[in-house]
Amino acid sequence: MDMLNRKFILASGSPRRRELLGMLGVDFTVDTSRQVDERIPDGVYIEAEKIPEYLSQVKAEAYLSDLTDDNVLVTADTVVILDGDVIGKPVDEGDARRMLRRLSGRVHKVVTGVTVVSSGKRKTFSETTEVEFAPISDGEIDYYVDTFHPVDKAGAYGIQEWIGAVAVKGLRGSYYNVMGLPVNRLYRELKDW
Repeated sequence: MDMLNRKFILASGSPRRRELLGMLGVDFTVDTSRQVDERIPDGVYIEAEKIPEYLSQVKAEAYLSDLTDDNVLVTADTVVILDGDVIGKPVDEGDARRMLRRLSGRVHKVVTGVTVVSSGKRKTFSETTEVEFAPISDGEIDYYVDTFHPVDKAGAYGIQEWIGAVAVKGLRGSYYNVMGLPVNRLYRELKDW
């Protein structure tokens, strides 16, 4: 496959995204050297489900000037959406507990936006996965937050951790998307790159 001969750049500090991109068997480096403002500009409205695509594009823009002809840049952003509200990363462990109480016993969406850029070609897409949480007690939430410290995760949880095993009752869509990168869709997009 031609994509295996390309040099990929993953512009993400997420260990989960590194693991997932590695599953595709491509040669890649990680570059987190650019600081990107991940806030939506004041006065600009973007539908919740489109925010990850927008942010993945903003991240990609920061790296475009350094791409060479054989590079393929991959950027991504993941959000959790409940009742139309974007639930980002918690500011602290108290905020993480509040988020998890809100998700308990409910269905929410996880949307990951991805931008792929190479010389003369650019594609942005997103994947949505619906995740159903079983009811979780305050004790279970405390255990998870105290043990796993999920303040670096959208929605305050990692599906691949303890909470995913005990709280995720079901999902519709890509499991890997919930981890932070829809690898099946990314692979299909890259096959024809």
